[in-house]
Amino acid sequence: MIVKKYTDNDKDLWNSFIQNSKNGIFMFNRNFMEYHKDRFTDNSLLFYDEEKLVAIFPASIKDGVLSSHGGLTYGGFITGNDMKQHHMNDCFTALKEYAAANGIKEIIYKHIPHIYHKQPAEEDLYSLFLNNAEVLKVEASTVVDLANPLKMPKGRKAQVGRARREGVVIQESTDFEAFIDLENSVLQERHGTKAVHTAEELHLLQGYFPENIKLFAAMYQNKLIAGTVLFIYDNVVHTQYMAASELAREIGALDFTIATLIEMFKTSKKWLDFGISTEDAGHFLNEGLISQKEGFGGRTNVYQTWRIKFSPAKFQIQ
Repeated sequence: MIVKKYTDNDKDLWNSFIQNSKNGIFMFNRNFMEYHKDRFTDNSLLFYDEEKLVAIFPASIKDGVLSSHGGLTYGGFITGNDMKQHHMNDCFTALKEYAAANGIKEIIYKHIPHIYHKQPAEEDLYSLFLNNAEVLKVEASTVVDLANPLKMPKGRKAQVGRARREGVVIQESTDFEAFIDLENSVLQERHGTKAVHTAEELHLLQGYFPENIKLFAAMYQNKLIAGTVLFIYDNVVHTQYMAASELAREIGALDFTIATLIEMFKTSKKWLDFGISTEDAGHFLNEGLISQKEGFGGRTNVYQTWRIKFSPAKFQIQ
């Protein structure tokens, strides 16, 4: 097994491999990965079995730590349909040898949740176990089975009905400026933070991926009062951002938005992923936030992050 560090000359090969993989998603396309390349030191890797490319590993490096790319929610090995367990074990052996040769102290590995796989692709979890990796994070995300959603409680249904009566309209929009302004006001008020993406970045990324990134807005009296930015994958619709004004919460505009999207995607996608409701590497559960998501008929699917640590002296697996 030969490990090669990614260069710009590999872009077309990389993107083609992602497109034909069993667990690749559009966020691993180099056009997405590189919109914020100034924030991370890329150290992505390509794995060859003799001359055949069998796996890629989107990664960044900082202070001797090789990590599933710091700018992405998920990471780990991206593989083709011919990847089998013993080949994945070989990939991990080659990854450890690369780490030893380059003075890497530890590897942070973000497993891609199974709902994003196009074919079963959990060979990496077994290889992590074999290599004495430790679980660093387990984060609880809430997922709706779109073909068979659990029933919404009466209060949620009542809010959806009220939004309809108030004349709220759900429509696709490109007004990322208005949405991010709303999102940032909510985040600032509740958490003292702001959105990872700017409106300009969302416009840029939607230009690259018009079928994968969409904004759905709840309009009331011609004003955006709630909405969600969706990242759309082969099997999954993910609410990358959700925001609602105080008025929107009062009249059920966000509830109506989500109910509309569940109906819209129930025949074309398998899952609606609301994302995590945990903090502090999963040790703190925001019960109010997860309860809101569970109220749409969702239940928990976990995001896992693993760590392989090396001895500073000999770079032996611990």
